[in-house]
Amino acid sequence: MEKFINGYFYNPTRGNLKIEEAMAEMVNYMKEKPDKFYDIIVGCDSSSGEDPHFPVAVVILRVGEGGRFFLKKVTYPPSLREKFSNWKMRILEEVLLSCQLALFLKENFQKKIQNFKENFNYQLRYIHADIGEQGQTKDMIREVIGLIRGNGFEPKIKPEAYVASTVADRYS
Repeated sequence: MEKFINGYFYNPTRGNLKIEEAMAEMVNYMKEKPDKFYDIIVGCDSSSGEDPHFPVAVVILRVGEGGRFFLKKVTYPPSLREKFSNWKMRILEEVLLSCQLALFLKENFQKKIQNFKENFNYQLRYIHADIGEQGQTKDMIREVIGLIRGNGFEPKIKPEAYVASTVADRYS
């Protein structure tokens, strides 16, 4: 969890935020229209270079009205970088990071909103994985889906996995 507690999440409007500040921004976004339904989704992508990094994105959607995102770039020391020279290992790391962040949010976001008078209508149900039926990742679908479901979330793959394949991809 230190990957997410230390360092910053980037938001295009608010800049760099600690995880607590990012969650506070999510709450503020929900407070603007507390009668709406919100979907909180996590996804990750990775760069394929010699120095891989993993942008993990949290998107909060006000269903039917747009949303906000917060992005954390996870990097590893040189001693671990060779581990990710294999694309399958990068995909698994993307999913593991997404699951870790989603589990952290599931526990801590609920604590953050319990003291508000508003009864927010939201779900933190989906993890978007940057894999699909086309291309080399198709052989990993069952493994990735099992990993996500084993952590208590529902998987979405391409073309429905826009948090991983569009939002996080822009920063990989």
